[in-house]
Order: sequence, then C-alpha cells, then structure tokens
Amino acid sequence: MAVDTPIKTKAPRISHRPGTIRTAGRRRRAGRLWVKAVVGLLLVVEVYPLLWMFLTSLKSNSDYLNNSTWSLPTSWEWGNYSEAWTTGHIGLYVKNSLLAVVPSLALILLLGTAAGFALQIMVWKGRSLTLLLFLAGMMVPSQMILLPLFTVYFQTGLSGTLWPLILTYTGTGLPLTVFMMATYYKAVPRELFEAATIDGAGILRSFWTISVPMVRNAVLTVGLVQFFFIWNDLLIALTFTNNQDLRTIQVGLLNFSGEFGATQYGPLFAAICINVFGTLMVYLFLNQKVMKGLTGGAVKG
Repeated sequence: MAVDTPIKTKAPRISHRPGTIRTAGRRRRAGRLWVKAVVGLLLVVEVYPLLWMFLTSLKSNSDYLNNSTWSLPTSWEWGNYSEAWTTGHIGLYVKNSLLAVVPSLALILLLGTAAGFALQIMVWKGRSLTLLLFLAGMMVPSQMILLPLFTVYFQTGLSGTLWPLILTYTGTGLPLTVFMMATYYKAVPRELFEAATIDGAGILRSFWTISVPMVRNAVLTVGLVQFFFIWNDLLIALTFTNNQDLRTIQVGLLNFSGEFGATQYGPLFAAICINVFGTLMVYLFLNQKVMKGLTGGAVKG
C-alpha cells in the first residue's frame, strides 16, 4: 500500500534590506525637515512685520528718519503711545468703534440666529425662497447702497450720530450670518425639538433653551467674523461720519497720518499697533472656540 508523504514547502523568507530601510528613514526625515522649514518661513513672514511695526512705534522721529529702517531704536520712546492715545485722539476713535460695533454685533447675532433657526428647524411654506433672498443680499455690493442710504439718513435726521453705522452694519452683516447659522443648524438633531414640543415647550423656549446652547460656538465664530468685518471697515465709516467726534478707529488712522504722518512717525505706528494688537488679542483669546465653531457645521446630525 502506497502511503502519501506530505510535501514539505518552505515558507518564503522576508529579506530585510538595510539600505531600503535607511532610504525610507532619510526620506521621512527630509519630509519633516521641509515641513519645518515651510512653517518657519511662514512664521517669519507673519511675525516679522508685527515686530518691525512695534519697534518702529518706539522710535523717535529723528531716529526713524536718520537711521536705517531696520535698525533697533536708539532710545525707547514709550511716550509715543500716550501721545497717540491723547493727542492723536485714538482713545476717542476706539470708543466710537466700540459704540458702533457692539450694538451692530448684538443685532446681527440675535436676528441672524433667530432667522437661521426659523429657516432650518421650523417647517413652513416659503422658507427655501426666503433663504434664497438672504443669499441674494450677499451679492449686492455695499458701494451701491451707500448713496441711497446717505440720502435716507439725512432726510430722517440720523446724520451726525452713530445710528447710520449701526443700521448699515446690521443690514450688510445679516445675509452672511443667516446663511452660516442656517448651515450650522443642520448639525442639530431635529429629534430634540420634536421631543421638546411633545413635552409642551413652545417655539421661544425651544429656541433659547435648546438651540442657542447647542450652537453657541457657531454664534461665537460668526460673531468674531462679523467683528473683524465691522472693526476693519473704512468705506462705510468714512461715508457716514463727517464729524471728528464720531470717527471710528480706521477713519481716525487715515486722518492721523495726515495730521502726524509727515513729521511724527512714532505716534503714527503706535496708533497702528494699538489697533492691530488689540484685535489680535481678541482672536487669540477666542481661538479654540472659533476652531470648534468652524468644524461644528461640517457634520450633519
């Protein structure tokens, strides 16, 4: 009787080539080196202008004109900041900007969040068409509405106040805010509102106690975007503020260069630093919440 003998097979041998491993390691290290080099270059490009502007704000006028532009201050003139704040009226311009930004931002966030809730959560006829109308408002250039608005404000007696700025900022900021908030509300589960309705909650209670806490990071993100739009605005503020006591920070900087720019560069750069570093600190303080808000509307619940 023939007995079948098992056929012995050899397992394939995996050859480890030291040269291949070393080459892959060198490629990974080279890739990381390139990434670090690019990040370092971007950091220099972003930080160095701010550092140069700050050092220039501490120079005297003769130091700025007679020495190299890239040199360090020979004497640290910290008094440039007090001169810019008082003599250059930067303190007044910052106050006017806050008086225009805070009410505008409050109206934009309140109306935009409520409109986004109504357009995305509530069910009613015509909501898609209403959203399209808000989107159409984003396509209207602000330059087209300045002259008609100036006429309306003059005829209604609002000229000479900050109300033209507040109303214009609110109207121009609402379309983008409504669109963004409607997008963020897509990530909120509708089952929560259905359960609240079954428990007897009305529309206002569902809005304030359920929707607003769930989209608070989105509200903060939209508010920060609108804050920078309004704070850095020059065209609208320059059109509706013909009184020096009502000038905002951007208009004040524009006139500041005409008043001091020919002779006093230190106070001029000090005024710019007050504007730039103030808004930069606001962003750095709210950085993490803004990142959460930006990713909050990316996933639909």
